Amino acid sequence: MAKLIKHGTIVTAADQYQADVLIEDKIITQIGLNLEAEGAEIIDASGHYVFPGGIDPHTHLDMPFGGTVTADDFETGTKAAAFGGTTTIIDFCLTNKGVPLSQSVQTWHEKAAGKAVIDYGFHLMIGEITDEVLAELPKMILDEGITSLKVFMAYKNVFQADDGTLFRTLLEAKEHGALVMVHAENGDVIDYLIKKALDEGNTEPIYHALTRPSVIEGEATGRAAKLTALANSQLYVVHVTCQEAVEQITEARNKGVDVWGETCPQYLLLDQSYLEKPDFEGAKYVWSPPLRETYHQEALWNALKNGQLQTLGSDHCSFNFKGQKDLGLGDFSKIPNGGPVIEDRFSILYSEGVAKGRITINQFVDIVSTRIAKLFGLFPRKGTIAVGCDADIVIFNPNVSRTISAETHHMNVDYNPFEGITITGEPVTVLSRGEYVIKNKQFAGTPGAGQFVKRGTYNPASLGVTTKKEAVQL
Repeated sequence: MAKLIKHGTIVTAADQYQADVLIEDKIITQIGLNLEAEGAEIIDASGHYVFPGGIDPHTHLDMPFGGTVTADDFETGTKAAAFGGTTTIIDFCLTNKGVPLSQSVQTWHEKAAGKAVIDYGFHLMIGEITDEVLAELPKMILDEGITSLKVFMAYKNVFQADDGTLFRTLLEAKEHGALVMVHAENGDVIDYLIKKALDEGNTEPIYHALTRPSVIEGEATGRAAKLTALANSQLYVVHVTCQEAVEQITEARNKGVDVWGETCPQYLLLDQSYLEKPDFEGAKYVWSPPLRETYHQEALWNALKNGQLQTLGSDHCSFNFKGQKDLGLGDFSKIPNGGPVIEDRFSILYSEGVAKGRITINQFVDIVSTRIAKLFGLFPRKGTIAVGCDADIVIFNPNVSRTISAETHHMNVDYNPFEGITITGEPVTVLSRGEYVIKNKQFAGTPGAGQFVKRGTYNPASLGVTTKKEAVQL
């Protein structure tokens, strides 16, 4: 059934204006004043913003880690995302050495099939570069539409790849049009610091942060940027937490390196002191990289405002406090890393960013949706409101406040890291390809209605990047 959104204020990364939006056959077919469409369902958006659906570029659903599996699967996780204004996620497909990439991708397809309520794509982890991997990569990128490759520089003996693997991945990505993503921490140094802390009897959650200092996130970020310059390739640094990493990204970008940076709501609002909460409560805040001292938050906000960081992911990786996080009682290194963030990402950025004057409303849309769509081959199908786009739309009330709580959230987990924080604005109605997922703050979607989206290759022109013929010299 056609839908006509009336009387709302449309906001994109570039514009803000009052207009009506006509949706037919899952796409936006008209935008204009005083539109009429016989038989269309009228959605009154008076006093509300009409945003493009949020795109979360960083989720971990139904993911094995640390002897357990994340609490949210593709049904509960995407449902919570939709309540929070997100209409597309890109989840990380883990791989195992010696196992065909296609087999790992098939496993992730099976995890999502029949469960996702919104659209989704995959990033592909690269843990080794072998003849078999090299043979499969072009098919993964060009045929399967998985156009982003993740390399871990941390989690020694679990996920961590060496610098040679990262460099060769960058070279392959340049050739085939993929975007390389890095978890930038120095895993070898972290491994030493963890063992030293435990040998000295330091077992509490705070030592998770103290053994992963910000300087080694900065070091790894700079190393990855320099390898990207040498390969004349493209890099996306996930979950940036600290001033040192921002400085390395900024320096590389100023020298012409094609490097991009993502941060997350938890690093904008929370700080290292949360890991010192008594009675093991600090374990709720154990994720990697860890929370930092408060002064780093200003560096992150400034980087979002001036464009040196460009996106906001959730890094949603939920584990219950009871029964999962407590696997690390007496040994912080055994606490499953991750937190539940997927539902609050969109509203936190609006409340802490737009409502508090840190960023403009157009920057908000760019950071939470449009730039992500451009980076990851989804634009212009997704990431904006324009004729011909998928009708992924959030009708957002900016005039209400709510207090975040595990009692009212929709994530399948027994705590919320933002518990008790009051924020301004909330999604009211969320459409995915023109169909209700959330209607007047009630779930109206269908498990399995979300579709896997094959993504286009990396397009520097859409991002304003001048294609380089020679490697940048750092």
